[in-house]
Amino acid sequence: MTTVHEQIENFLNESLQGSDCFVVSFKVKPTNNYKIYLDSDTGFTLEKSVKINRSLRRMIEENELYPDGDFSLEVSSPGIDAPLVLHRQYVKNIGRSLEIELLDEEAKGITGKLIAVDDEQLTLEEKKLLRRHEKAPLNPTLIIVPIANIKTATVVVEI
Repeated sequence: MTTVHEQIENFLNESLQGSDCFVVSFKVKPTNNYKIYLDSDTGFTLEKSVKINRSLRRMIEENELYPDGDFSLEVSSPGIDAPLVLHRQYVKNIGRSLEIELLDEEAKGITGKLIAVDDEQLTLEEKKLLRRHEKAPLNPTLIIVPIANIKTATVVVEI
């Protein structure tokens, strides 16, 4: 038998069909508070969030999963400072700078521009800090990072 939480997860997947949005995290608190973090290949906008929230809420209400309305929905993006967790998020962020913390605590962190992703590794263009009058290196250094060695990877917000 399908639980209420599984039904809501199925409704969520139905709401996402035909869109470029995908689930990053689906959490349920004991108070029937559903926290759903989504991302999108083309950027997760407020409009996308509202549309999915309304669609999901409508399905829950039409199927009378909570006849007394004793539930809450929070649909949002994980936030720009949240670590990347899915392969699809890495692909989406090709061309952006990442800050990577490795599982090996003795290794230093890596910051670089993500230029390629495959199932097993990332290719980064190392970001070198330049002094005032230095020119950018002609041949940037490429770093291969096995995904299995990554503790966290976060997009660097450049202002």
